[in-house]
Amino acid sequence: GCELTARTKSYTFQVDKDDDSDHILALSLVCLTDGAKDECNVVEVVGRNHENEEIAVPVANLKLSCQPLLSLDNFKLQPPVTFRLAAGSGPVHLAGWHQIMHREDASFEDDDDLSEDEDELSPIMPAKK
Repeated sequence: GCELTARTKSYTFQVDKDDDSDHILALSLVCLTDGAKDECNVVEVVGRNHENEEIAVPVANLKLSCQPLLSLDNFKLQPPVTFRLAAGSGPVHLAGWHQIMHREDASFEDDDDLSEDEDELSPIMPAKK
């Protein structure tokens, strides 16, 4: 997670350029924290589009008296990505998770193995009275 404030208006999440793994950053929650004023706090995600142009998209507009938090249901992004407090003074906390998928781990074994294991399960017996 990270916190955006009047002092620290942006946070950039990036990965090592030499890393050949696939990275996913999923944003799950944006919320106001202790010390927040009753003002609109707009959080933007800044990234690059398919033409490598910088774009900023607002993802949350929080106000202490009416909407102090927002669940983003694991909104997935590809690093590098910057979170910016476009309006307000915060503090706004962002929480999520980072998934790393190594390219050599991307191959899966046949699904036939899974169906064999299912056949070996014993039936559920009723509880003794």
